[in-house]
Amino acid sequence: MAEKRDYYEVLGVERNADADTIKKAYRKAAIKYHPDKNPGDKEAEEKFKEAAEAYDVLSNQDKRARYDRYGHAGMGGAAGGGGFGGFSGGGFSMEDIFEQFGDIFGGAFGGGFGGGRSTRSRTATRGSDIRITVKLTLSEIAEGVTKKLKINKTVACEACGGTGAKDKSSYATCSQCNGSGYIITVQNSFFGRMQTQSVCPTCQGTGRTIKDKCTKCSGEGTERGQEIIEVKIPAGVSDGMVLTVRGKGNAARQGGVNGDLLVVIEEEYNPQLMRDGNDLIHNMNITVTTAILGGEVEVPTIDGKARIKIAPGTHAGKVLRLRGKGLPDVNGYGRGDIMVVVDITIPDEITKEERQLIEKLAEQPNFKRAAGVENQNIFERMKNFFR
Repeated sequence: MAEKRDYYEVLGVERNADADTIKKAYRKAAIKYHPDKNPGDKEAEEKFKEAAEAYDVLSNQDKRARYDRYGHAGMGGAAGGGGFGGFSGGGFSMEDIFEQFGDIFGGAFGGGFGGGRSTRSRTATRGSDIRITVKLTLSEIAEGVTKKLKINKTVACEACGGTGAKDKSSYATCSQCNGSGYIITVQNSFFGRMQTQSVCPTCQGTGRTIKDKCTKCSGEGTERGQEIIEVKIPAGVSDGMVLTVRGKGNAARQGGVNGDLLVVIEEEYNPQLMRDGNDLIHNMNITVTTAILGGEVEVPTIDGKARIKIAPGTHAGKVLRLRGKGLPDVNGYGRGDIMVVVDITIPDEITKEERQLIEKLAEQPNFKRAAGVENQNIFERMKNFFR
């Protein structure tokens, strides 16, 4: 499979382009590669779809921000086979594009360039989306995880199969659209006189109306129920990221299109490891003697503990790096580090003997204040602290 091109490259705009520039660039590309202008040209059709996919993301502030941060991996294929948003999950049709972006061409886009050509819009009603929060540990974020979620939702009525009708003979042809499912309107545009089609408001595009309603759902085609849904969460996701599972939201009335399940990632608090992008930060306290003499200490990692060496003369604030022990990049570009920030623990209380030892150390050459240096050394600070 060919690697996806950068969306900014597809539309030929800079990464800081404003909304109007992006819109103009898409309109230019859509006109150039429109199927009516390039009949039978599969390459032009693919470029037409590619431009629509790029515009779908870059014209939406939230999607664009997610794309700028995570690239294509942040836009699709991460949750149960669905995309993160819009068309970017793939599988959209020419009909989707015409319906989604028809307003860019004054409502005529989707009617075609050729006279008399028409395109039928998507017809079915759509169920509402469901938004849930899933909490993940650092370990789950590091490895990726599949979660089984029990969702209370609207499902298709078992008695009528979601149609809302009592049986197959309970339908009549829609009188407004005469069974076509859509109504035709004609309007003028910069393409010329355009004929467009829209969903019939009476039958919602089905071409028929219900005479005898299902007694269980009263003609709605839906009822309350539950569904267990498996959601595959990729490694490296971050707090607040939203994964979209297509078609797993609430069922729509009378056999319409299901809504989506929106899975919001919440990162569980870890008292030992604080996240900073793909890096993890651990504040490590060591004793004064360890700081002076050096030694080995244990530090927490995602999957256990690691022992690291402390060099003699280590100062507070020094950062030790455990390379590759952080979190993976959601785009698959390597792994972060664990940053161990050293802090030195000073005892709150000391015995008389300990005070005497510290005072003796304070008189030694290596523990005296350096000439010309205003800051006191650590043992002088300790002496003053305990006075």
